[in-house]
Amino acid sequence: MTKLARSITLNQAILLVVSGIVGSGVFKKVAPMAAELGSPILVLACWVMAGVVSLAGALTYAEMAGMFPQSGGEYVYFRHIYGRLFAFLYGWGAFTVMRTATIAALAHIFGQSLLSLTGTHGASSELIVKLIACSLIVFLSFVNYRGVSFAEGLSRALIYLTFVAVIIIAVLGFQSQTGSLAHLTQPVQEPVLNVRGSLLGSLVVASLGAFWGYEGWNQIGYIGEEIKSPQRNLPIALGVGTSIVVGIYVLLNAVYLYVLPIDKLVQFASTPDRIAAVEVVRQAAGWAGATFISLLILVTTSNSTNASILMPARVFYAMARDGLFFKAAARIHPRYKTPSVAILLQGFWSIVLVWSGSFDQLTDMLVFASFIFYGATALGVILLRQKQPDIIRPYRVIGYPIVPLFFLSCCTLLVLMTLINQPREALTGLGLIATGLPFYWFWCRNRPVVVENP
Repeated sequence: MTKLARSITLNQAILLVVSGIVGSGVFKKVAPMAAELGSPILVLACWVMAGVVSLAGALTYAEMAGMFPQSGGEYVYFRHIYGRLFAFLYGWGAFTVMRTATIAALAHIFGQSLLSLTGTHGASSELIVKLIACSLIVFLSFVNYRGVSFAEGLSRALIYLTFVAVIIIAVLGFQSQTGSLAHLTQPVQEPVLNVRGSLLGSLVVASLGAFWGYEGWNQIGYIGEEIKSPQRNLPIALGVGTSIVVGIYVLLNAVYLYVLPIDKLVQFASTPDRIAAVEVVRQAAGWAGATFISLLILVTTSNSTNASILMPARVFYAMARDGLFFKAAARIHPRYKTPSVAILLQGFWSIVLVWSGSFDQLTDMLVFASFIFYGATALGVILLRQKQPDIIRPYRVIGYPIVPLFFLSCCTLLVLMTLINQPREALTGLGLIATGLPFYWFWCRNRPVVVENP
């Protein structure tokens, strides 16, 4: 059987982790989070907490990634721990909700940012945004179809631009004449109506926005088969890449809250066509600054979309290779050595999701679904330590069992609170995952018997 080539180095893997995370959330989600919480300290606390949880998740995942460095990430882990059905439901959920909705949401915000540069408004603007989003998905799917090295090179160039731009935004923001340290401690003038019934409920809902910003830290595991020395490099890439993003996110949100009082940020939550980060930099540096950050958002969303197309397609390729997905998705392009059909199927469904709902609905739905399986991975680390202690573990999670138990507890809390506070998004996500059951039954009936290797 033709295999995917190992061509990605450690430094490239670290940058792919960063590229897969830094997208639109850090620029847009501060406004709805401010409206939900009404306190700059709580907003910053949410970003820090989500970063700590994501880092705990990355450290936990690193143990699995070191043990099972094949294409497919969690699909491979779950097949070994829980069996084919649970692994399939994860892969099907990645296809119907988690990974394709990530692509759709990122492409959607790219369209919004591009349209904001033109100053176009009106009833047709949402249609134009969706057409732009679809065009981006088609273009980047073609880029990834052509080869992983080409796609990785594009991500690397764009993420270097992002690093430079973040430094410029921080300098402009902290030098702003309207900025004040007092903004970081002043709550909204009019108390926020707590529709969740509790501070915990509001914190969890607001954290969905922060977790969307961090979404994608686990995607590097999908391309384990294409990373050099994966047992060593995968764990390092996960930990270092996620840590870099935590630093970037906390810095940028501190800039937003320093430049503008939280009351102004709350107002942006009711105008979804306006991006909070753009308005902050407009305040700090005028028209030129707003144009600059709009261009930055185009760079980061296109880069994150590219990474989100590059890596998850390997899940569907791995499933098809096991006879649990559309058979053609197991095809590797003879010239480009990519899972070409899996990339095309992923792009098609992402375009369908672009037309299915709003940006916030897509992100809340995919974060909820993702955390079900994040928790299952953390539990799997603990189960394997008990059941198979002699498996070679090139990396052992730091702080075991506290770190995986902490991550598992956070995942469980977020899933339960989302079911209570946002049942529509939660049940929609579960429903899409459940649609895979008849497909599983069909593919199992027609699947040849194979020996599964861990």
